[in-house]
Amino acid sequence: MENNRKPLNPARVMALGFMGTILFGSLLLMIPQASKGTDLSYIDALFTAASAVCVTGLVVVDTGTFFTTLGQGIIMFLIFTGSLGFMTMTTLIFIFLGRQISLRDRLIVREALNQESLAGIVSLVKTVICIALFFILIGTAMLSIRFIPTLGYEEGFFFALFHAVSAFGNAGFDLFGHYNSLILFPTDYLVNGTIMILFIIGGLGFTVILELIRRFCHKSRISLHSHLVLFITGILLCSGTVLVLLLEYNNPETMGNLSAGAKIFTALFTSATARTAGFSVLSTGMLQYSTLLILIVLMFIGASPTSTGGGVKTTTMGVVVITLIGIVRGRNEPVVFSRRLPTHHIMKAIAIIIAAIALVFIASLLLTIFENRDFLTLFFEAFSAFGTVGLSTGITPELTNHSKVALIVTMFCGRIGPVTLLAALAQKKPKDEVLEYPEEHLMLG
Repeated sequence: MENNRKPLNPARVMALGFMGTILFGSLLLMIPQASKGTDLSYIDALFTAASAVCVTGLVVVDTGTFFTTLGQGIIMFLIFTGSLGFMTMTTLIFIFLGRQISLRDRLIVREALNQESLAGIVSLVKTVICIALFFILIGTAMLSIRFIPTLGYEEGFFFALFHAVSAFGNAGFDLFGHYNSLILFPTDYLVNGTIMILFIIGGLGFTVILELIRRFCHKSRISLHSHLVLFITGILLCSGTVLVLLLEYNNPETMGNLSAGAKIFTALFTSATARTAGFSVLSTGMLQYSTLLILIVLMFIGASPTSTGGGVKTTTMGVVVITLIGIVRGRNEPVVFSRRLPTHHIMKAIAIIIAAIALVFIASLLLTIFENRDFLTLFFEAFSAFGTVGLSTGITPELTNHSKVALIVTMFCGRIGPVTLLAALAQKKPKDEVLEYPEEHLMLG
């Protein structure tokens, strides 16, 4: 009997899984007990759920004052699910229930975790979850030192847990109220330092974290991927810190009145948070336009593959830059750290960059149509949504419903990746229909 089942499309399952989680989360947030006696429109519930699942942090209602503890707990659960990925959480549930993980499930998890092999995929899921819980618990313990004496045991512990989950997940949601994030205490090094370390680690990617742990424990070799991630992350953190420090050093609305040490710390935090974290120690709306442009570049690049962050990813941008350097030097094939990069990596990286630029252009265009605001402000909002960053100049709660829908779609596409989304929509042809065509050269440049 002929099998008429359609071939598995892991990208489509991932997209539908994230979409289903967002819709489910929006319904949970509509529960009357989730908010403090104020009617929550469905579009705002959907926006909040999408921002949480896509670990973005853009908010249309203030998380700390609008939602009850139940509502905040729902948001925290959505952040945790979104940061680990839909299939990772599904696999965890299957393991907990003792269900056998099928080949279809393993293929989808492989796609979600950006792995090339099915070998040890279930073991990898367990390791990923253990890593996430370890850092979240460490972060909760550190933050509890500040919050429990101030808020009491139960509220202080929940406060610490929420921000640890949000920080490691690069989500940027906070409970400090009135859309202030961390602006009111930029020099609280215990709280801000813990949060910064958490989102930097979360942004490295589980693959890199696991290799670093193995390197520390067993002196094993670090792959080219991890070398490149660490190298590019270091460059972005250092260069971003220097540029923010130079541009904002004398700005009285941001860091102008801080001490020299506090200025360096807030510059480092701002540089790091722009790469998908979304917490802020400086008022984003008061930053210089030149600083906003620097942050836009950092938001576009984002975190690293298999991480809790978004953007086009550090390695994607790295491959494009390495290819450009190779062309300038006259190399036929790009080389980094004495390793040659395969052609399909270059093609995929270029495709991701082009698709991302197209997506941000469309989002920016729609915002300029729906909103009568300064272009750079809307441009910044579009990049923040795509990079799943959550930084905003303060206009998000005031956007029209049309703009909110545009940003929801942008956050969704940014989280799963534009190329993954296109792969989910694509209809692949059978292999016997793929033809080999003759090659012909073009004039380029």
